[in-house]
Amino acid sequence: MGRIAYVNRRFSRHDQAVVHIEDRGYQLADAIYEVWSLFDGKLADPEGHFARLERSLSELKIAMPMSRAALTMVLKETVRQNRVREGLVYLQVGRGVAPRDHAFPHPDTPPSIVITVKAIDRVATEAKAAKGVSVITTPENRWGRCDIKTVGLLPNAMAKQAAKERGAAEAWFVDEMGLVTEGASSNAWIIDADGTVRTRATNANILRGVTRYSLLEILKEQGMTVDERPFTPDEARAAREAFITGAGALVLPVVAVDGHPVGDGTVGPVAMKLRSLYIERARATAI
Repeated sequence: MGRIAYVNRRFSRHDQAVVHIEDRGYQLADAIYEVWSLFDGKLADPEGHFARLERSLSELKIAMPMSRAALTMVLKETVRQNRVREGLVYLQVGRGVAPRDHAFPHPDTPPSIVITVKAIDRVATEAKAAKGVSVITTPENRWGRCDIKTVGLLPNAMAKQAAKERGAAEAWFVDEMGLVTEGASSNAWIIDADGTVRTRATNANILRGVTRYSLLEILKEQGMTVDERPFTPDEARAAREAFITGAGALVLPVVAVDGHPVGDGTVGPVAMKLRSLYIERARATAI
């Protein structure tokens, strides 16, 4: 983790940064978050992340803590003070500090804001991508508004821990119809036997992934066939390739589901090509 955090309009040493005990994000998960990839010290997919941030806040009726322009300056200054070139930026915005009550506090309550920065070893992440990762499946047990990027992530954390205990990198939630919704911290994709790239449509109860959206644009530019249609774990195992996307994962090949190989159990060429194209695009458009 970086050395400097931004908390409620003040830069502090990371080990001294604090929030009030009655911050509603801490007590009620009454907050949202965003995560940007950092390439060469710049924010990747800026428009997508800011648009999703504003939508999430609007859905929960939380005010933007500052203008987009001002927030961009604060994010960049936090990155600068941490001297991180390759990594992740975490932003959390909550409804603020107020005496604990389920109902919203007075509208004049200032939103809370937290920004932290974490460095990433790109050499290590590329080696991980070249090897591929495994995922497990778990029953969908989250609330009905997963399209909002809230900090209420207990089911996601439990799923991630289950994956870790089984030597996997990610968990895919599976709904009552036996269809994969998404990962605990990523969107799920396959390339089926016909060469069609498939991922679940965002009109279902899944997050509107920013990396997902950028990759859809890349796929269109590449002339590849895309079908926003869900798939089963069995279809994933029978697919040519599978992968996950997200700000941390970027485009990460999946080689096994629940211990069974995807295709021939090796990293496929399409996923690696898409990873390269995404990184190239993200670096070129970062701000």
